[in-house]
Amino acid sequence: MIDEIATDVYDLTLAERNGGRYRAFLFDGETPTLVDAGLPDTVDVLADRLDELGVEPERLVVTHGDGDHVGGLPGAVERYGVETWVPEGLALDDAPDPDHRYGDGDAVGPFEAVHVPGHTPEHHALVDEDAGVAVLGDAVFGADSRGLPTGYFVLPPGYFSADLDRADESLGRLVAYDFDVGLVYHGSSVTEDAGEKLTRFVEFAGKPE
Repeated sequence: MIDEIATDVYDLTLAERNGGRYRAFLFDGETPTLVDAGLPDTVDVLADRLDELGVEPERLVVTHGDGDHVGGLPGAVERYGVETWVPEGLALDDAPDPDHRYGDGDAVGPFEAVHVPGHTPEHHALVDEDAGVAVLGDAVFGADSRGLPTGYFVLPPGYFSADLDRADESLGRLVAYDFDVGLVYHGSSVTEDAGEKLTRFVEFAGKPE
């Protein structure tokens, strides 16, 4: 399944297993860019999705080291020869050395990298304020992943986070950015007023009425 979330921004479904959906995002701009690469065994599906769109990626950016984000990296490099961008501090097993390492505040193509540790220590969000789009990785999930209405964010379950308190605290680093669309990998992305909704979540979550 392919969903165009925003202009030239595509949500590519790579697998649906055990009630979960695994995906990558494609930004079909001047330099076609994949953000995250799915699982090791979904590279062929990723290629099928890209063939459907008639796009060959030139850049691959990894947000963090979970297997459903970085597992497909070796296969994507082998198939497409993409330029790779990987967070500082992320060890890659059985994968080629990245072309670039990035950290907080770095420019990665059209994005600014924002370090939001907690889910994993090296986790980064990627914000393109000109396009009004932020890839939030697993810093947050779509609210429907926890049985709530779509269009909002929730924190990932503690089971999946290295440090849930730090993950919560790190979200405050994103409130300074202006974006309308917030892309997540679990649950549904937020396609309207995403930055404002995330700010409200940060400011009011856990506060007594």
